[in-house]
Amino acid sequence: MPKVDKRETEVAPPNIELSPRPVPAETFSPALRLRVRQQEILAELGVLALQRTSLKELLDSSVRMAAEGLECDLCKILEYIPDKNRMLLRAGVGWDPGLVGVASVGADLESPAGYALHTGKPVISNHLENEERFRTPELLRAHSVRRAINVILQGDGSPFGVLEVDSRSEGEFTEYDISFLQGAANILGMAIERQRYEQSLRGAIEHQQVLVKEINHRVKNSLQLVGSMFHLQAKATKEPAVSQALEEAYGRVNAVARVHERLYRDADVKVVDLSTYLNDVCDDLKSVVAPCEISFQSSDKIRMGTDRAVLVALLVGELVTNAAKHAYREDASGPIRVQLDRAGVGAVLVSVRDDGDGLSDDFNIESSRGFGMTIIRAFLQQSGAKLVVRRLTPGAEFQVNIPLE
Repeated sequence: MPKVDKRETEVAPPNIELSPRPVPAETFSPALRLRVRQQEILAELGVLALQRTSLKELLDSSVRMAAEGLECDLCKILEYIPDKNRMLLRAGVGWDPGLVGVASVGADLESPAGYALHTGKPVISNHLENEERFRTPELLRAHSVRRAINVILQGDGSPFGVLEVDSRSEGEFTEYDISFLQGAANILGMAIERQRYEQSLRGAIEHQQVLVKEINHRVKNSLQLVGSMFHLQAKATKEPAVSQALEEAYGRVNAVARVHERLYRDADVKVVDLSTYLNDVCDDLKSVVAPCEISFQSSDKIRMGTDRAVLVALLVGELVTNAAKHAYREDASGPIRVQLDRAGVGAVLVSVRDDGDGLSDDFNIESSRGFGMTIIRAFLQQSGAKLVVRRLTPGAEFQVNIPLE
């Protein structure tokens, strides 16, 4: 009978940033590094759109992210004001002080932003000094802008306005830049649409539950749209490392969408039965971890706030996916067991165990550079949970103690 190694390591969640590193970034060309960074920004913006962020903070963050994604110093969101047929500078980065909330540009078809707004077609102006299709707005002239790119900001309702990135430097915006900027605008447009619905909820309490479910459905669709973009770009790239990074991002975005699809089935959207919820999540994971077999057991019904339940579900998804990916040798499979129990008063214990080859001697979750472990550390920090890693014979077990509140 082999001796069981019961060494336990308690891990305090460090202060980290999510930074996916499937392969060293320095191995990419500058163009590929930019494209990968653009996909990271879209993922970050998607997460921000899911949070209860104020509209101002969401718009301010979006212009910073869009400017970074196109390596430009100027970016703005123009809000359409129909009765004036103009667009107000609602949020921006790089503009002179005092212009945000005050400056405006024409919304007619003779302006680049107006054309993008009314036709829904993106507009690239790489040489504004020679532009003959449109007039150059005075706002751009005053800031010595040489080139601009515009895309429409629209959810399911009327257009909110236009997302525009401008540059004082020479160069050219391309179709790849349109794909990134339109992806950011789609996410932002859905988030703005969600906030519009949330405002209507305050005046229509009797329809609250129906509208919240509808909002969640739209968020899920937005995530699926982002995932589809990742998948398409993964298929289009000729770089295996970039393709792998995009496919992993595609899988994780879809995992978030599946989690939200499982929520809001009950009348009470603030609290869920964690045992039933995790059982459904594990059923969803069966196709992801095949040919490994996943099972779920719970000792009791446990009620948990929806926001925390989402974190637990995402954490379980990462632990299960990591077990399927690393526990068993190539072309091998085995069981993955998920267990939910109470851990005294005010906490639950979630464990994920496999019967695989076990962890390497030098494994340390604090120093692991894998993106999956990076996400796990972030979830631990956000939820206030603690992780214990147990080395077994055979296999390994990850135990997470999570406060209910």
